[in-house]
Amino acid sequence: MAIRHSYPVLGVALVATLMSPVTPASADPESRRKPPVQREFGNGADRNSLAAPTLKRDRGADHTRFPWARTRGYPRQQKLPVPAENPADASIKLGLTPYHSLAPKLNELQRNSDRISVEIIGRSHQGRDLYLVTVTEPESSAAAKQQASMRAEIEDDAARAARNPLIRHRYKAPVFINNNIHGNEWEGTDAALRTIEKLATAKDAGTRKLLGQSRLYFNLTANPDGRVGNTRANGAGFDMNRDFITGSQPEVRGMRQVMIDTQPVVMLDLHGYVNGTLIEPTTPPHGQNYEYDLFIKNAYANGLGMEAAVKALGYTPEKDGVQPPQIPFRDWTEGWDDWPPIFTPQYAPFHGAVASHTIEIPMRVNNADYTNQPAAELQRRSRINVDVAAAAMNSTISFVQQRRESLIADQIEVFRRGAAGEPSRATPLGTVPGFGPEDVYTTRFPRAYVIPTGGPQRSATAAARLVDHLIANDVRVERATKAFTLNGRGYAAGSYVVDMHQPKRGIANVILEPGADISSKVDAMYDISGWSLAHLWGATVDTADSGDLRRVPAKPISVAAPTGSVAPSGDLSLRLDDAKEVTALNALLADGVKAKWAADGSVVVPASARAAARTMADRYGVRFTRATAPGTTPLRTLTIAAAGSSDDLYSLQEMGFTVKTISTATLNAGFDWSGVDVLYVASGLNHGQLGEAARAGLNEFLARGGVVTRGATGAAFNTAAGLLTATPVAGRGDANGTVAVTNASGPITNGAPPYSFVYSPRWFTGLGPEVTVEQRYAGQGPLIAGHWRANPDGGGGPDAAVGQPTIVRGVDERGAAVVLFGTEPLFRNHPKGLFAEVARSLHWTAVTAGERQNAR
Repeated sequence: MAIRHSYPVLGVALVATLMSPVTPASADPESRRKPPVQREFGNGADRNSLAAPTLKRDRGADHTRFPWARTRGYPRQQKLPVPAENPADASIKLGLTPYHSLAPKLNELQRNSDRISVEIIGRSHQGRDLYLVTVTEPESSAAAKQQASMRAEIEDDAARAARNPLIRHRYKAPVFINNNIHGNEWEGTDAALRTIEKLATAKDAGTRKLLGQSRLYFNLTANPDGRVGNTRANGAGFDMNRDFITGSQPEVRGMRQVMIDTQPVVMLDLHGYVNGTLIEPTTPPHGQNYEYDLFIKNAYANGLGMEAAVKALGYTPEKDGVQPPQIPFRDWTEGWDDWPPIFTPQYAPFHGAVASHTIEIPMRVNNADYTNQPAAELQRRSRINVDVAAAAMNSTISFVQQRRESLIADQIEVFRRGAAGEPSRATPLGTVPGFGPEDVYTTRFPRAYVIPTGGPQRSATAAARLVDHLIANDVRVERATKAFTLNGRGYAAGSYVVDMHQPKRGIANVILEPGADISSKVDAMYDISGWSLAHLWGATVDTADSGDLRRVPAKPISVAAPTGSVAPSGDLSLRLDDAKEVTALNALLADGVKAKWAADGSVVVPASARAAARTMADRYGVRFTRATAPGTTPLRTLTIAAAGSSDDLYSLQEMGFTVKTISTATLNAGFDWSGVDVLYVASGLNHGQLGEAARAGLNEFLARGGVVTRGATGAAFNTAAGLLTATPVAGRGDANGTVAVTNASGPITNGAPPYSFVYSPRWFTGLGPEVTVEQRYAGQGPLIAGHWRANPDGGGGPDAAVGQPTIVRGVDERGAAVVLFGTEPLFRNHPKGLFAEVARSLHWTAVTAGERQNAR
């Protein structure tokens, strides 16, 4: 293990009453002026998950979409519905609490203690309830209202809050402890139950003082689907600890709202398994939008305290197989960073957490160990893991109790700097032992961002989605009531303004800034390093580096303005520039509307379907203009045989395509290709491993159908199946980020954004005469933000990719219409502005293959 820092470890005192491990007896365990001659409709924000917002709370109050956050007193209790017993719950084998036992246990705790409140904050992808447990001393309605008022003042008027003695003396420090976000990393849930019960029943003065000065929020299991089913991902196949900047999953949106509404000063996220226990803070690179000087001093001190608490359990390598804890910031050089805001603890600071941590408990009980180890050994390991997780929780609670005033003051300071529009601060070297130049990351906050309306806006539909997403993340957005000029540019009435003098400017900038090329900073990144929604979500976003916003006539909004419209006469044209337009088209086709493909990648809808178009305009916020030319080829609903990852499948289904999941195994077992229109290949399909019958069935399909491929697996399939003449060239395997591209005027990328996203980027050389280039990497160095280095041999870097084709299409000699992607247009359901490129490819391949068939 590389060590980049060396200094003594300092302990933090612990709450003794919380530290002794126990096993309770019952421990089973979201108007613009309408254009003339067009009717205006909604933006579909409440009907389509591609743009589902969360309504913003009223300022100065505590009104949210969750009942538990209203200004009622504590406890706020309800009888939880009890799910049916499930003997197949994967946690049972480990001696841990099955999901079906959680509700009975929580109901019992509520009956027996007025310190316990339990609320349902949402449901998982598969429909299981998500339980938030609040532990605090009882509060009257008046006291709860006072707490809400103080919390709102901390965010809304931080300068005043810093001087308010009532906040200093009476505000209850919020702590958020998140558990089991990876379903097969179980033990955080059981440690939380142990901690909750001890707090509920302890009679000592120390516990009463603790709960009189804090509110402790426990998300008991963030991933009940995975907990039951022994999977890391949720029921949709998503790793939710990569989803926070996107918010595609209901569980993540629930956690996001908890953090917005509770405004924790400290949060923990319990994971497994790293032996010894891994306790953040992290290695460089550090997120450039944090107030890192405030964060690192608290996160490091709490990390040291948790380390001491875990050591105090007495587990040893020799006796128990438990290695000493490790703190990446202190003990590693790189490779465990807090750069991307996709992880729970890396998202929490934008809502006020001045210390947040991933904790990786030590003893592996999942994957092969779950299957191969005896149940007794798994249960021994799980008991250790519960002890370790509980020690981390209890040490953190002690830390918050000891530093309550300073933690609240630091949270206030985060919001004060944002509201004042102060420049990004470089953390002084030596702020904590070992903090050096390699740890310093800052950004430049602009004066504002503007999301224009009218002619300058690429997609009003995408702009509305982006605005709703900003609001769902508690970013303050205003809408201009009159035309205005800012930073030398003129904007129409209805344009959106994000004033960067606001308390949560960090998350606003994370969402809207381009990002940074950090390729030269570190060699190893833990995960992605570029994600800009301004570049990847399909809307036009302008940066205003200066300007007087007092002269901008604008009002705060809680939802984007309507964007849907339908021309009053004639046939209708629907451009496929956004995923919601694709969804609207697929819904029309499913309803029997006879739409036709146009050469520029748009579609023509007959005038007879105007009523249906109005429904889609209202539902999805899309615009139907008057068609100026007829369509060329009839479209039909498409059935896609897809060999892809969960994000591929999810995004295709979200756009309204019928998807049949396939793999090498399913084809070899005998697959019925009848009714399939397009084959999508991104992972899980190896042409060389297909049997004779499977290959014959595939070849028969290729003579009549379309093919769309992505990534290494897709490129290899194209070569092995003898489709397009194109040689794939791979960039460095871990390279990822936002890239600049140039688009052709063809059916796939006509009107597409000038940006794309790559992970393990690819491009195509040696193109045959049948191949047409739809998109290339930009000619001046494609990487805008992210991490992309050359391979050790000097190849595979961004310089080698300059001007190279990233998307190509063509028809092979059998008649198969094929599109090859070297980019990642569906990556984790995130780059929504690129989804239409995939959808157009699917429709183009089906149309083209059908035309070839009809010509025979």
